[in-house]
Amino acid sequence: MKLKISFLVTMLAILFMAKTDVQAQVETSSNTDFNELSETFLQRIIDKKDTQDLQDILANTSIKELDNALDTNDKRLAFWINIYNAYIQVILQKNPELYDDRGTFFKLEQIKIAGETVSFAKIEHGIIRKSQWEYGLGYIRKWFPNKFERKLRVNKPVFNVHFALNCGAKDCPPVAIYQWERLQEQFNIGTKRLLEKTSEYNSETNVVKVTSLFSWFRGDFGGKGGIKKILKANEIIPSTKGVDIEYTNYDWTLDLDNFIDL
Repeated sequence: MKLKISFLVTMLAILFMAKTDVQAQVETSSNTDFNELSETFLQRIIDKKDTQDLQDILANTSIKELDNALDTNDKRLAFWINIYNAYIQVILQKNPELYDDRGTFFKLEQIKIAGETVSFAKIEHGIIRKSQWEYGLGYIRKWFPNKFERKLRVNKPVFNVHFALNCGAKDCPPVAIYQWERLQEQFNIGTKRLLEKTSEYNSETNVVKVTSLFSWFRGDFGGKGGIKKILKANEIIPSTKGVDIEYTNYDWTLDLDNFIDL
C-alpha cells in the first residue's frame, strides 16, 4: 500500500512539473516581441549569423499569439516586410537555383510561420496587400482568403511597401530593417531614395520614366493620377499636368546582400 501511495505521489509530482513547464513555455511564447524578433532576424543575416532558432520560434507560434502581438497596422507592416525580406535572403543564399523559375519560386509554400507553410506570394499579396489578387493590378480583391490570411493580414495596406519589399532582383528596393515605431519615417526616406534612383524626367518632352512597379500594382498607387501625385510629392516631376509616364524594364538578375540603413 505504501509503495502504491509513493508511486502516486511521484507521478503527481511529475505531472505537476510537466504542467508548469508547459505553462512557462506558453507564457514565453505569448510574451515574444515579434517585431523585435523580425529585426533581429535581418540583423543576423547581415552579420552572417545563424537564424535557425528564430525560424523555429516563428514556425511554432500560433496564429492567435501572432495576431495578438501584432496589434497595430504599423506593427504588422514592419513585421511582415522584415520576414519577407529575411526569408528571401535565407532561401536564395542556400538555393540560388530556385530563382531560375521565379514564377514557381514565389508561389512555392516554403516558409513556416504559426503552424502553416506559406509562400512569398501569400505574404506579399495576401498579408501585406490585404488579400489582393496578384494579377489584378491592385484593383481586384481575393474572394475567399483562408484563416491565416484573414487573421494576420494588415488592416490598411499602403503603397510604400512596394519600395520596401525585396524579392531578390537587382532592381528591387534594398533591404532595410523596418521598425514599427518609426515606420512612416523609414517609408518616406526609402520611397524617395528609390524613386530618385529609378526615375528619369525629361523636361523637354514632359515624359517621366519610372519603375515597372508602378505598372504592376497601379491600383495600389491610385492609378495614373495617384502615381503622378507620388512622383511630384517626391520631387521627381515639377507638376502632375500633361506628364506622360513610361515604364522601364525590370532587371531580374539575382542580387542578394543588398542592404541599406534607413
